[in-house]
Amino acid sequence: MADKSELFLEVIQQHKGIIYKIVHAYCPNPSDRKDLAQEITYQLWRSFDTYDHQYRYSTWIYRIALNVAISAYRQEYRRRILDVPYAEELLELPAVSSGEELQSERVAMLYGFIAQVSELDRALLLLHLDGHSYQEISDIMALTTTNVATKLSRIKQSMKLHFTTHNK
Repeated sequence: MADKSELFLEVIQQHKGIIYKIVHAYCPNPSDRKDLAQEITYQLWRSFDTYDHQYRYSTWIYRIALNVAISAYRQEYRRRILDVPYAEELLELPAVSSGEELQSERVAMLYGFIAQVSELDRALLLLHLDGHSYQEISDIMALTTTNVATKLSRIKQSMKLHFTTHNK
């Protein structure tokens, strides 16, 4: 049986994509992303002893990571004035071949939309896009499944309107 440190590192390694997505969605400044990832990892370590085995590790990581990211985002938002559009700083897309350009444009538009919604809506959308069920999102976000469904429906309508007006 692995000791606590080894088990923690294994869990983080297996689920680092969750942290990566959340950091990129909530931290517009590339130079601050490492700090946010470290703070999330620190908070996960602090709460590792109280992990509830009733939930999957991914659910636990999402809940803590989103709480840390939203808190950090709110603190940073109060301190800064944006000179550059938020979505431009958020997106760091790799160079693509001509065959991937359309896909990259769609991804860029999606991240642009995600950057414009509230912290709660951003979290819901990220979880939904990651393939989580309404029940899983409900567990992670501490909302009722009905509330999750309603909020996601509204987000989808808003997204549809956003993409319709930006594609004209």
